[in-house]
Amino acid sequence: MNYRTETVQPLSRRLTCSDCGTEFGCDLSGNCWCAEETAKLPMPTTGGDCLCRDCLRAKAAAAHATT
Repeated sequence: MNYRTETVQPLSRRLTCSDCGTEFGCDLSGNCWCAEETAKLPMPTTGGDCLCRDCLRAKAAAAHATT
């Protein structure tokens, strides 16, 4: 029998921030920078996608200021 011993690399994708247009990477294995980010927002329900770090932090700060 032949067994494959190669390592499978985690999938990653390039995203564009849905607010400012900045391009950034996302690691689909769950090790994305946003998983470690303290700023949290609910996922958009209107079809938007991920935000860059700066926009996520700004929106989270604005949401926190209004509560």
